[in-house]
Amino acid sequence: MKKLTFEADIAASAKHVWETMTNYETYKEWVGVSWPGSHYVGKWGKNEDIRFVSPNGSGTLVNISEYKPYTSIKSTHIAILLDNGTEDRTSDMAKGWIGTTENYTFSESNGKTHLLMEMNIEPQWESMFVNDMPKALNKLKEICEK
Repeated sequence: MKKLTFEADIAASAKHVWETMTNYETYKEWVGVSWPGSHYVGKWGKNEDIRFVSPNGSGTLVNISEYKPYTSIKSTHIAILLDNGTEDRTSDMAKGWIGTTENYTFSESNGKTHLLMEMNIEPQWESMFVNDMPKALNKLKEICEK
């Protein structure tokens, strides 16, 4: 696995950044810059499974292992979702994705939030995130600072 790190400094409280990042409507807005039509199905919370899906139903299933409001979210990808929403845990593609981790840390100081996003990912997925995650985080920053 390869570790990727993305960061954003946002002129807003950690609470505001957190709520904007996880709210269903604003989630679709900031993620949609890089992955148009993407949304989630499920509930944010510790030990919850949440589906991050594209308009055709494909995507990923994630388990949230840590959920500390306004501080951190840690999650592990546990399956890919096929176009019809069926979970795949056994194909070669799924095996290359399962185990990917995403961790978000929110650090607030003087009314500003430093958002740190760290991923451990197989190299074949690296370019997608290196190209697209900075755009998404920039959109999150823009929405939070309105």
